[in-house]
Amino acid sequence: MNLKSVICEAQGPHKATVIWLHGLGDSGEGFAPIVPQLKIPNELGVKFIFPHAPIRAVTINDGMKMRAWYDIVSFDLDKRADEQGVRESSLQVEEIITQEIASGINADKIILAGFSQGGVIALHLAPRLKQKLAGVMALSTYMCQPGKFANEVIHKDLTVLMAHGSQDEVVPMMAGRQAYDVMQSEGLNVTWHDYPMGHQVCGEEIMTIRDWLIKQLQ
Repeated sequence: MNLKSVICEAQGPHKATVIWLHGLGDSGEGFAPIVPQLKIPNELGVKFIFPHAPIRAVTINDGMKMRAWYDIVSFDLDKRADEQGVRESSLQVEEIITQEIASGINADKIILAGFSQGGVIALHLAPRLKQKLAGVMALSTYMCQPGKFANEVIHKDLTVLMAHGSQDEVVPMMAGRQAYDVMQSEGLNVTWHDYPMGHQVCGEEIMTIRDWLIKQLQ
């Protein structure tokens, strides 16, 4: 099943793509307004794709149906991410990457980004892809099955930007730091930023994201 998406076309010739995955209960519309705030230079030719997660029942929300990349059956971090759902959604996002490559965009001009649940998918998929991407942006998120990472990671030189709120009440910052530590121990080029905020994105973080995207896609 192809994921429907909100697409912000490149200004000028299309040279690079950012695929940005939203959090639980949100949609592709949620992060689309960030594109003009980023003020990416037109000459980089960056297209943004904001996919909509499938609608599914979410256990911790009394089985209510909403957009979610995977089910959440427990608030315990070690049980929070449904591994089968993570792998299924990762395959769907991989289809978008494959389509972009087929359209003529090199893998090293594709960034996979995600916030919260979307970040879990990004951290799961990108290090395991056949092709090495330009980088991964993981915001206010954590890692599914960190114990399996060392045996499954393909790209140990992948560049990863992690950012988190020190007052995050939804995904505790320690969960993000755990993911950071796992990737750093495997040699990935991972950088960490934290901000005095909750489960959100702030203006200072947006500027960090902007600088990082420009550096990775130049």
